[in-house]
Amino acid sequence: MARALSLRWIPVSVFIFSSSLNFLDRQLLNTLAPLILADFHLNQTGFGFIVSVFSFTYAASSLVVGWLLDRFGVNRAMPVAVTWWSLAATATGFVKGFGGLVACRACLGAGESAVVPAVGKVNGVYLKPSERALGAALNQVGISVGLAAAPLFIGMALHRSWRAPFVLVGMLGFVWIPVWLVVNRRIRPVFASPLPQADSKILFDKNLLWLIASNILWMGGYSLWSNWTTLYLVHVQNITLAQSARYVWIPPLISNLGGFFGGWLSKRWMDRGKAPVASRRKAVWWSAAGYLLTLLLPVAHSAVSATAIISISFFFALAGSVNIYAIPIDLFGAERSGMGIAALVLAYGVLQTAISPLIGYLSDHGLYTSVVWLVVLPAILGAAALQPIGEAKTA
Repeated sequence: MARALSLRWIPVSVFIFSSSLNFLDRQLLNTLAPLILADFHLNQTGFGFIVSVFSFTYAASSLVVGWLLDRFGVNRAMPVAVTWWSLAATATGFVKGFGGLVACRACLGAGESAVVPAVGKVNGVYLKPSERALGAALNQVGISVGLAAAPLFIGMALHRSWRAPFVLVGMLGFVWIPVWLVVNRRIRPVFASPLPQADSKILFDKNLLWLIASNILWMGGYSLWSNWTTLYLVHVQNITLAQSARYVWIPPLISNLGGFFGGWLSKRWMDRGKAPVASRRKAVWWSAAGYLLTLLLPVAHSAVSATAIISISFFFALAGSVNIYAIPIDLFGAERSGMGIAALVLAYGVLQTAISPLIGYLSDHGLYTSVVWLVVLPAILGAAALQPIGEAKTA
């Protein structure tokens, strides 16, 4: 037991690596969007449609994937998911037309819907309740590393083809599977039973329904900066794709600090005796207040100032997100949290499916101020939607 306690962050770290690969796979499309749109003769509305296709399958698969994770466990379900999304990412580099690109993004969305609930379950069985938001923040480090690493492939895409990075990055997923299987055999779960325990009844829990509503309202900014940073800087600040490589890695890395800030806030209040859900709710309200600084973006007049404001926006989006995604573990326990977190993945997928074409349309027509209001105001409502959520019946 003592040995497991001392080593418990190692399996969490291995899953952080899976998040890096996951988001690097999906971020390549967004980073290389100017090249891909030119190749397929698309505008930003068309790009929004591609993002929506990914998001639709991401959402549609999430509850099934969450049930499979709870039913069969992370060890059996996650290697299948990683194999699936790695093949889809690799295949993207070989598509011959727009239809093939859409099909690959659809398959990628289906496979990648597993990683967020899987990470939540791993955090739940290896980390204390007060540490779980910090675990989610560390996972955001992995996500941000994946997002920030994507611009490193711009040079390869410019000198060879936008297809080459997809093939190379897709193959990296196959490195993760044996690493996780070895680590998990050596370091067993500490704070909860590792036995699968699927329970679809939690989908009708009123607390989860409020949490789903909160996530839909909150995650607009996260979706915006995960998908549109490169296009915003190129089209609004009038810099080239090569020049954008100087800036687009900054917001994801700054967002890491936001994740730790949100995790630190909730841990601080829990250490002082405040209940877990109440602590996370308070942290989200603080994040919502800071998130209002996003409204300054329309007055940014350079790539530097725009990147700074985008980074601040991403910072507070993550500060709230790590707490929202930790609440299902607080409410339902690690063994049944797969379905609960998958419901939040579904909510995010539905949001991104709906909002992406609208963001693309507004961007094509220069209505960037409207885009900012579109993501900021709902976030305040998202914080308010957490208010009716109660604490778990058992601590």
